[in-house]
Amino acid sequence: MRHLIPSYVRVPLIFFIIWGLIEFFVDSGDQPAFIANPMIILFLLLVLLLLLAIEAIIAALENVMYQSLDDVAKARFMATKTSPSQLKQWISTTYKKMLGSKPIEKEGEIVLDHDYDGIKELDNDLPPWWLYGFYASIVFAAVYLIRYHVFDGENQYEELQTTLEIAKAELEEYKKTAKDLVDINTVTVLTDPADLANGKIIYEANCVACHMSDGGGGIGPNLADEHWILGGGIKNIFNTISEGGRSGKGMIAWKSTLKPNEMAQVASYIMTFEGTTPAKPKEPEGEIWVDDNAEQ
Repeated sequence: MRHLIPSYVRVPLIFFIIWGLIEFFVDSGDQPAFIANPMIILFLLLVLLLLLAIEAIIAALENVMYQSLDDVAKARFMATKTSPSQLKQWISTTYKKMLGSKPIEKEGEIVLDHDYDGIKELDNDLPPWWLYGFYASIVFAAVYLIRYHVFDGENQYEELQTTLEIAKAELEEYKKTAKDLVDINTVTVLTDPADLANGKIIYEANCVACHMSDGGGGIGPNLADEHWILGGGIKNIFNTISEGGRSGKGMIAWKSTLKPNEMAQVASYIMTFEGTTPAKPKEPEGEIWVDDNAEQ
């Protein structure tokens, strides 16, 4: 069998089979495994070098053995080497075996007694590839029956539900660190100095014109008192920044300009004005807002 497949076919074939198995079994997401894990490239190179080394050693051993043979043995040895005619003959023989039919010269042995308008029917055996496939399907059906109908194995719907639950848990875990996925339902007060510093930069770049640098208010309302037109607290402030103020006379919606994390930062910075005394505070507007979720 080895002599029927030359080394220039055998080495790439084995190499790509190993590569394919790695791609199949290594979980690398949407990327090829060798890109996601550069060590795989090194491993594949070592595999290629090993295959080439094995071929070189075998060739050297065959050469040593050939030199030790007499003329008759050398002729026999060379007859076993790969040649296009031998490879073609092997393929043809294998194909005929898998087909399982009689050769034309022996079809007279399997002609059935009846014919239709001169059309005769042969009593060929089923092709081995089909027959083995049929047996394999029976074995598969038996295993499937026992696995899923006797021992109540997990069906596709249950597998889907399990996968969805895992994905949901992974998404929730990801949201804890993915700040740009924050929304009105998940936003919380940011206390990290870096977040508040960035919130101040955003506020001074976009909000000072209407609310003053100290939050005392101008065109917009006072942000330092207890009165809020659209509600106080981190969620209400975040939502007002995101969706805008009152229709026709409130501020614009900033969701198309600022990222969710930036809106959370500036909302948290605005909350630092609470309890301060602006230089020129504007008269209170709206109603006194009380956080019902605050600790009593």
